[in-house]
Amino acid sequence: MKHLNCQEAAKLLFEHRLNKLTVSELPKQLIPTSYEDAYLIQEELKLLYLSLKDNITIGKKVGCTSTEGQKQLSIDEPFYGNLYSRFYDVDIDELSSKKFNKPFIEPEIALRIKKDIDISKAPFSLRDIDTLFDGFVCALEIVDFRFNKSLKEIGALNLIATNGASEYWIRNSEIFDLNSINFDNHPVNIFFDNNLVGEGNTNSVMENPLNSALWLINKISKKGETLLKGQFVTTGTCTKAHELIPNSKISADFGQYGKVEFFYK
Repeated sequence: MKHLNCQEAAKLLFEHRLNKLTVSELPKQLIPTSYEDAYLIQEELKLLYLSLKDNITIGKKVGCTSTEGQKQLSIDEPFYGNLYSRFYDVDIDELSSKKFNKPFIEPEIALRIKKDIDISKAPFSLRDIDTLFDGFVCALEIVDFRFNKSLKEIGALNLIATNGASEYWIRNSEIFDLNSINFDNHPVNIFFDNNLVGEGNTNSVMENPLNSALWLINKISKKGETLLKGQFVTTGTCTKAHELIPNSKISADFGQYGKVEFFYK
């Protein structure tokens, strides 16, 4: 795809994001036809996001980390997007539905980067976990879509181009020790108005969220990109995604690590 077309696609998607609008599809010449095209559009979109006042990147999101999700999109690996400070909150009480089009909620484990990552030492493995991360947080990612059709029809390439469908990120303030949790088997549940709507587990995320974070770091290292001290990698949903319903209390229960909850007004 020509650079100019990547820029035009990103501009269109950015304007639709700010105005909470959707499209059926991009103009033919702007449709990504490869992973390379999709991530090039995402990079151009990133430049537009960073043009917003008081907005910086605060990390990365990993999406489609379950076997079921990958089958649905006919892909064999996850994808990633960026997290931005302007679309982010810590320990909030309320969130307005006016910020979104048709949002879904996903409870996730996010890992905090310990120090600027030296990508010359990539690829990294589970042996490097303690040097890469200094703790984890419980979080909720809100995904929303710029295309008004089914997820399968949207496809992975369009999702990547639109920042991995990541719209907003919410986390608790407390940072937990990595060694305090069994990521291989930790239950996570979603409640709407105190009613259980979804049950999940950290092992739904590539069998262990650490695998997701390592995949991301190794993937972007190949492109010469790093992550910096204090940034986060949110690793993928532990349950199925659930559509947000206005005038509801939303709660993700991470057991002994507390809840991430807010009123969706």
